[in-house]
Amino acid sequence: MKILKFGGTSVGKPDRMQQVARLITEHKERKIVVLSALSGMTNSLVEIGRLLNGHQKAEARVKVEELYTHHLNFSHDLLNTEKKKTEAARILERHFDFIRNLPGAYFNKRLNNELLAQGELLSTQLFQLYLEEQDVNSILIPALDFMVIDEDKEPDISYIRSHLESILDANKSYDIFVTQGYICRNHEGEIENLKRGGSDYSATLIGAAILAEEVQIWTDIDGMHNNDPRVVENTYPISELSFNEASELAYFGAKILHPSSVWPVQKYQVPVRLKNTMDPGAYGTYISNKEEMKTIKAIAAKDGITAIKIKSTRMLMAYGFLRKVFQIFENYRTPIDMITTSEVAVSLTIDDNTNLAPISKEISEFADVAIDENQTIICIVGNLIVEKEEVLQKVFRALEAFPVRMIAYGGSRYNISVLVENKHKEAALKELNRYVFSL
Repeated sequence: MKILKFGGTSVGKPDRMQQVARLITEHKERKIVVLSALSGMTNSLVEIGRLLNGHQKAEARVKVEELYTHHLNFSHDLLNTEKKKTEAARILERHFDFIRNLPGAYFNKRLNNELLAQGELLSTQLFQLYLEEQDVNSILIPALDFMVIDEDKEPDISYIRSHLESILDANKSYDIFVTQGYICRNHEGEIENLKRGGSDYSATLIGAAILAEEVQIWTDIDGMHNNDPRVVENTYPISELSFNEASELAYFGAKILHPSSVWPVQKYQVPVRLKNTMDPGAYGTYISNKEEMKTIKAIAAKDGITAIKIKSTRMLMAYGFLRKVFQIFENYRTPIDMITTSEVAVSLTIDDNTNLAPISKEISEFADVAIDENQTIICIVGNLIVEKEEVLQKVFRALEAFPVRMIAYGGSRYNISVLVENKHKEAALKELNRYVFSL
């Protein structure tokens, strides 16, 4: 069985959703189809939640009605028969009545999670109506019946496997199973989500749970490119990547794949293929455990980085200095991206400034703290590239005109990372592209 995930842009217009239906019915094989919300829907729901939380019920209602009209028009253009259009209208009324009746005064996190789930619940039901209209042998299986996270907000693979297998076994007569990405339940049974970009995560979790033949991630670009095509001209899709390489690229800025989505398929050795809905014939990118000879595969950049330099005020022999620093970041649940150390100082980067002020305050009690915002991490990724001396030489040559704030080398066999100010990002990407791909 294959898992096919389609993102918001792939189902964002009626004709594109119809194209998805054609894609999934081309080959007669059992498959699970994972859908995101319609393009822009989740952002709109986040804004509605923000307005409700700020007691701006009237402003929220305007946004709600705009979304309702959009979905109603979408369903009319998607479906052909009056019967299915009437069914779609009933579905829309039910879900939008829920949204309309959300309280402004008592709006909380639980209700916000239920609000955010509406996008995927609606897109999958509209899609299933269209499949029924086309006499496709399909069934909608709610993700909320099997997708669960534990107390630490980590997916419970065993639970997902057992419940999903039961659902599949009970519906053996169907070829296509449609389900939602992104949404799940927590250990208390409440509606939660896998955070932004979580539809990729849903697909790879499902693929890992049932040991799928392959997970396909369909977007609007033909695979993972060797550099950022928005910045660098003449980039090209990478035909094959290892799980390790894909993981590094996803974490450090390659937008086509959600960072969390690699570990489930890597752990259970389920290959992933990145495909383009707009050009189905393109090969895309195939991700597996296969590792090619030492070579650079791609460059990626991650914006919104803050660099923090921490210097011990006790100078040498400051036992426990690093432990105290890392404990503070752990207490505030703030991940660290890059790190370099000396005997009395540590420089590190974070991509979440939510708790930067209290973190800085606590560290200042035993160390000097200097903060640089608006930084960018640029990573050069490939198999065993740290074992090729000429790679590092060319990286430094490409960046000799730019002030490099930090460099991380040797922590991973697949990645060399450098930190530069955001204003140097585009020029640095172009220079790196010119130098490293001449290897």
